[in-house]
Amino acid sequence: MSKTHKGSYRPKHPHKYSGDHTGIVYRSSWERTFMKWADLTESVKKWSSEEMCLPYYDPIQKKTRRYFPDFIIQVMDSDGLIQTHMIEVKPAAEVKGPDPNPKRKTKSWVYAVKMYVNNQAKWEAAREYCRRKGWVFKIVTEYELGLKKRKK
Repeated sequence: MSKTHKGSYRPKHPHKYSGDHTGIVYRSSWERTFMKWADLTESVKKWSSEEMCLPYYDPIQKKTRRYFPDFIIQVMDSDGLIQTHMIEVKPAAEVKGPDPNPKRKTKSWVYAVKMYVNNQAKWEAAREYCRRKGWVFKIVTEYELGLKKRKK
C-alpha cells in the first residue's frame, strides 16, 4: 500500500458524509480510492472515515488499545434495505500474513508477524462488534478496489 499518498479528501457529496466533511484525511492512495467510490456511488447513502473507535486487546503489548476502522458505510441494497458495513482497507499480503516458516527470521519478518497478530486482534473485535449490531465487517484489498487482478 502506498505510504506516501496522504492528504485531505473533499467530497463531491458532503451531505453523505457522517462527521466533519472538511476534515477527511486519507493515509494511502487506496483509502482515497475507496473514499471516491463511497462518495460517488449512489447506493452508498452515508459514509465516514475513522470516526469510530473500538477497544481491542493487543496480544503483543498485552493491553487494551483503541482501533479506528477505516470506514463505516451505509449501503442500500436492491430491495431498498439499508445495510451498514465496517470496512478496513489493507494489502492482500497483510491479510494473508507472513510465511509461517521462512528460511530466515529477519527483523522485517518479526515485524510482519507482530503486525499480522495485532491486525487479527483488531479484526476479531470488529467482527464481534458488527455481529452484535447486525453489520457486515469486510476487509477490502487491492483486488476489491480494482487496482490488481487475481492470478488464475
